Amino acid sequence: MKSKCKFTPFLLIENDSRPPVEDIANVETIPDPLWKPSRTWTTPDSLCAIVDADAAARAGWTPVALAQAFLDGGARFLQLRAKTMAGGQLLETAAAMIELTRAAGATLIVNDRADIARLASADGVHVGQDDLAPAAVRALVGPAAIVGLSTHTVEQLDRAVQQPVTYLAIGPVFDTTTKATGYDRVGLDMVRAAAARAQAVGRPLVAIGGITIDNAPSVIDAGAASVAVIGDLLTGNDPERRTRSFLQALQRSTG
Repeated sequence: MKSKCKFTPFLLIENDSRPPVEDIANVETIPDPLWKPSRTWTTPDSLCAIVDADAAARAGWTPVALAQAFLDGGARFLQLRAKTMAGGQLLETAAAMIELTRAAGATLIVNDRADIARLASADGVHVGQDDLAPAAVRALVGPAAIVGLSTHTVEQLDRAVQQPVTYLAIGPVFDTTTKATGYDRVGLDMVRAAAARAQAVGRPLVAIGGITIDNAPSVIDAGAASVAVIGDLLTGNDPERRTRSFLQALQRSTG
């Protein structure tokens, strides 16, 4: 029996006309990843708003509702992070979120799970040092998908620049309690070093870890193209307003 689910490849396109995700529970086959992007994703938006399912739940939000609030606040680069969510629920959540980001002309990447990103037709996937290697991820999601890789040390950076990734991430920049990495804060000097290495191979740098509306401009000044934020966007439990204020702070610092 063939699935009724309609698959489309990872594309970053203008006037997106991809069909909605249907019957995702009935998936039986995955198409061969052969496609070409209609435009190249070279520079991420200055804010990567992370929809962390656990942080959202503690604040009284569902991931989908939080994603909508981030979008309403102006965020156009979202990441879905759900470390403890069951696969089926994660797929449904990602599929619901991709409908929102399509409508807003925004980008959605999925943390860790290349399979979920592929099935939900997300724009890409972000992996860490202990996840699938970028080459394996690329084999699964294809040449047009966004693939990001977390790094925490100079040695990891030197290896990362040789991998088939779209962007590099560095962190934690500052102390953080939201996301446990097992690594100490790297500071702004490491952001500068990471930015230099990333720029040398034509890759943007995303910085994460303890980033707030107050210190984000210094991270951008250090060379990061984007800052990834979880906890600060939930300050005051008004993520739409906080996202708007965060973007305004970044805009003032760059321009």
